[in-house]
Amino acid sequence: MLDDTIVELMGRIGMPFLRIGIGVIFIWFGLLKPLGLSPAAELLANTVYWWTPEIVVPAIGWWEVAIGITFLIPQLTRVAIFLLAIQMPGTFLPLVLLPEVCFTVFPWGLTLEGQYIVKNLVIIGAALVIGSTIETKRRLKTQAIPVVKAS
Repeated sequence: MLDDTIVELMGRIGMPFLRIGIGVIFIWFGLLKPLGLSPAAELLANTVYWWTPEIVVPAIGWWEVAIGITFLIPQLTRVAIFLLAIQMPGTFLPLVLLPEVCFTVFPWGLTLEGQYIVKNLVIIGAALVIGSTIETKRRLKTQAIPVVKAS
């Protein structure tokens, strides 16, 4: 009985909490970059070394803010996942381009920077779960068609 109540409560609040959590994290971490407060700015500048840090760091920060905002608005979930899909591969680049910064002992001993990067696997998982809630036209059509049984 108590277990059912707890599971039902988690079912009701889980998705809104996941959306708000991922949205807040992206907005917060994103805003730190153009404000010059991000501890990841140097890592980002060293990873995307072919662009000027004064441009790339704030640009990626604003991109992350856009991801966060779109995750907060359920109707923009497709946009959020699209923006995230473009951004996420780049977050793993330091593992390849700067292994000396990401690993104490390759491949398992992660530095704080390495841990910061690998945790993005959870963000990808959260985005997949959120994306699985998108109502497609096909599903809506299927649900709208009444099933008539022959007598």
